[in-house]
Amino acid sequence: MRIVMIGSGYVGLVSGACLADFGHHVTCVDKSAAKIDALEAGKVPIFEPGLDTIIEHNRTAGRLDFSKELATSVAKADVVFIAVGTPSRRGDGHADLSYVYAAAREIAAAVSGFTVVVTKSTVPVGTGDEIERIFREEFPEKDISVVSNPEFLREGAAITDFKRPDRIVIGTEEPRAIEIMREVYRPLYLNEAPLYFCERRTSELIKYAANAFLAMKITFINEIADLCEQIGADVQKVAKGIGMDKRIGDKFLHAGPGYGGSCFPKDTLALVKTAQDHDSPVRLIETTVAINDNRKRAMGRKVIAACDGNVRGKKIAILGLTFKPNTDDMRDAPSITIIQALLDGGANVHAFDPEGMEMAKEVIGPITYGNDPYEIAEGADAVVIVTEWDEFRALDLKRMKSLVKTPTIVDLRNIYPVAEVTKHGFSYFAIGKKNEKK
Repeated sequence: MRIVMIGSGYVGLVSGACLADFGHHVTCVDKSAAKIDALEAGKVPIFEPGLDTIIEHNRTAGRLDFSKELATSVAKADVVFIAVGTPSRRGDGHADLSYVYAAAREIAAAVSGFTVVVTKSTVPVGTGDEIERIFREEFPEKDISVVSNPEFLREGAAITDFKRPDRIVIGTEEPRAIEIMREVYRPLYLNEAPLYFCERRTSELIKYAANAFLAMKITFINEIADLCEQIGADVQKVAKGIGMDKRIGDKFLHAGPGYGGSCFPKDTLALVKTAQDHDSPVRLIETTVAINDNRKRAMGRKVIAACDGNVRGKKIAILGLTFKPNTDDMRDAPSITIIQALLDGGANVHAFDPEGMEMAKEVIGPITYGNDPYEIAEGADAVVIVTEWDEFRALDLKRMKSLVKTPTIVDLRNIYPVAEVTKHGFSYFAIGKKNEKK
């Protein structure tokens, strides 16, 4: 099939490359000349393990190409995916759909023959109805079917998630569109990946409800972690004990500094706003959003408390800046708020991240970036683990002890056993555990 992906950001690029790997011909379109020029030169603008290999393989095979011109690509397409950004709108927190609607109008003007237009972007309930209204009123002569097909990709594991999905949700009740969407995902269907067809509005809500539930699960275990610290329990053992219950499961029960990234913060907020607009408030999600916002700043205070309540003039070494490992994504990363709290307290912040430092420079204030964990640890009054990159899981603690000014580790991801750290002479402050101060 001939597929066009409008938007070559994270979702569009991963989805387009994987669909080409299935044997379809895919053209990824983007208005950013710099992005398309980079891709045509073989440079992948985002860090995602395995993505560069898939892109190179399918470009060489002639199944994947890139373009700045929407009209010529769309005119030949069987299916057009909309994968543009839907950021939180300034002022009210609603999803900004201006890019989606602009893309829809350009697509409608360019299509020829029956075409399926698919919203891959995360959009509020009713967006598909509005796109269909635009097509019907502004382009009545065009034969277009509007379908919802939300993405469920985890950054850092997106290739696996696309090729071995838990489910593929497709929102449409039109027989012609159902047939074409089955063909798009036929390679996965043959591997018994479940295609779940439902109404378009239901599909749109599934995406928001899934992300909101996972965000709520993270927030739940974070609150339990705070309680553990007060009563002397261990949150990791609590999480394991409740996660063994199959009704609960062990995923997303890792206490930490709060959720971030490109999806959870904006999607939970958008769901709250949608629910309010329909006089059906989602109180649990409203509270989840508020707790998570407060938690990131609280993690800054936790670091300050570990430094005897004062960081003015002290050097703090931050390990990890991205919102999670195996990505360079800094969107709503907890590190941003934590570092700002430390800067507000007068700290001298040094940081290292394997992939995120260039992105971090655009969103984080005046800090110093280092080349590795040991460089930034030299002379530090505290070392703070913010992102659980694998290379931080096996630090040479003996070497680090010889470099730091004050042997204090604040582990906001609980990646070390308490005994492992304290035997090297460090004071250790974790999440949801008893603090061990030397």
